[in-house]
Amino acid sequence: MFQPKKVKHRKWQKGRGKGDDTRGSRLAFGMFGIKALEPVWLTARQIEAARRAMTRSIRRGGKVWIRVFPDKPITKKPPEVTLGGGKGAVDHYVVPVRPGRVLFEMDGVTLEQASEAMRLAAHKLPVKTKFMVKE
Repeated sequence: MFQPKKVKHRKWQKGRGKGDDTRGSRLAFGMFGIKALEPVWLTARQIEAARRAMTRSIRRGGKVWIRVFPDKPITKKPPEVTLGGGKGAVDHYVVPVRPGRVLFEMDGVTLEQASEAMRLAAHKLPVKTKFMVKE
């Protein structure tokens, strides 16, 4: 699964995901892609599940690009622990996604294969998505 090798700060604050994404909102590598239509935190597990669904659908043909990387640490305290005692340990990593961000791209397959693979991948994600084709 995706996880940064090294981080500047071990624990982050939550932050605010406001507005739309202008960076990473166009297809840069492949002919087809899926774009997020609402804000969400994508976990490394969800990204991996979507990637597997896509690559199995196209039977390891073509090429897939993952345009997001989970680098935001999410902490969690163990169950049944009272308040105090500081912030919990890092549990997993997420990527904050804002509307308009391209999540995955694909090339080397037909339009039908790509749309079916992206549909299967979109089912693994907790966000509404839109299938894109490069003009």
